[in-house]
Amino acid sequence: MTTTQISTIMKAPEVQIMLVSEQAAPNLLAALDSALKPQKAVLLASSIMQNRALSLQKVLQENGIVSQIVPLPDEHNLDILETTLLEVAVNFEGLSIALNVTGGNKLMALAAYSVAQASGWLTFYVDVDTDQIIWLDKNHPAQPLSQDLRLNHYLRSYGYSLTNGVERPQPNAAWQKLLSNLVLNVETLSDSIGQLNYISQQARHSLICNMTDRQMDSRSLEAVLRNFEDANVLKVKENNVIFQSEAARIFANGGWIEHHVYQTVCKVTGALSIRDKAANLQVQSIDGQPNEIDVAFMARNRLFMIECKTARMDNPEDLKANDTLYKLAENCRRIGGLGTRGMLATYRRLRESELRLAKALKIEVVAGANLRRLDEKLKQWVRP
Repeated sequence: MTTTQISTIMKAPEVQIMLVSEQAAPNLLAALDSALKPQKAVLLASSIMQNRALSLQKVLQENGIVSQIVPLPDEHNLDILETTLLEVAVNFEGLSIALNVTGGNKLMALAAYSVAQASGWLTFYVDVDTDQIIWLDKNHPAQPLSQDLRLNHYLRSYGYSLTNGVERPQPNAAWQKLLSNLVLNVETLSDSIGQLNYISQQARHSLICNMTDRQMDSRSLEAVLRNFEDANVLKVKENNVIFQSEAARIFANGGWIEHHVYQTVCKVTGALSIRDKAANLQVQSIDGQPNEIDVAFMARNRLFMIECKTARMDNPEDLKANDTLYKLAENCRRIGGLGTRGMLATYRRLRESELRLAKALKIEVVAGANLRRLDEKLKQWVRP
């Protein structure tokens, strides 16, 4: 590689060619990198990757990159692949070109690299584990990726659109005081919080729930209800619990954990170089399947997803914890790709078998009293 070529690529190529696959992040990272952002992008996509290519194309064009999709009629035929790539080379002859070989199948990468060598293109690989661009030339050192990805662009590149606005909740002073008390005493209040969770579920249509005799006789529940009443979340009138609003009911129904998690993420944003964060994200796949992400943020060019749970998950006959862990692991893979990391935050302790499952699924768990140490847990989780 000549000095002129290196100088050109450091100014960003005019054209970036990428191989489209299920993992959109490596292509998106390189295309939007401040040192590599091209004027044009060529997306080489097989028939089964057309939807993924369209999603990626939309995000690139919104960021000022003119993009075109080049269909690959047969991604398993080396001759056809090389012919298609040579046609691309002819169309962009005279322009500075960089090839991203991270995506696609192995045969696509080999064909593309062969044409790149013959055509004099610069070629690189995105190492998402080290956040580096690895140039396939010994004379050109690796360079770090910029840290500029936003949640909206990242999610949309994987084919997920936001169906509502991005929420960044800020509870009022009274709710904040209540929240702090709940987190501080989460273990001793565990049973009462569980009962309140049930009551708020029953009130989801009318904002009113009639307490049972057993609930009426519970002094611990009475104390918790009094705290929520003092914070103007609800009223207790005889045997009725009346929530002040739907937002108040949601707060009592576990929304307080989401608030705590989001506030803690805000607290460590600077220390962890978090680029973007949001709570209660409603997303929808291309085929219309809805998903909700309680808290999400971008750091180190990765998507981090946190599921907040207050439902009972500690009964021996109840598989809710396992179901939640499997669902979270699957959502991480589908919504954000292989590099996405998931965490379960819950006020209830998990059983040993559930903790082993979480470890096997690579899901971080912050439960019970550890909610008080969430800032430390986040730092351990996010840092490499």
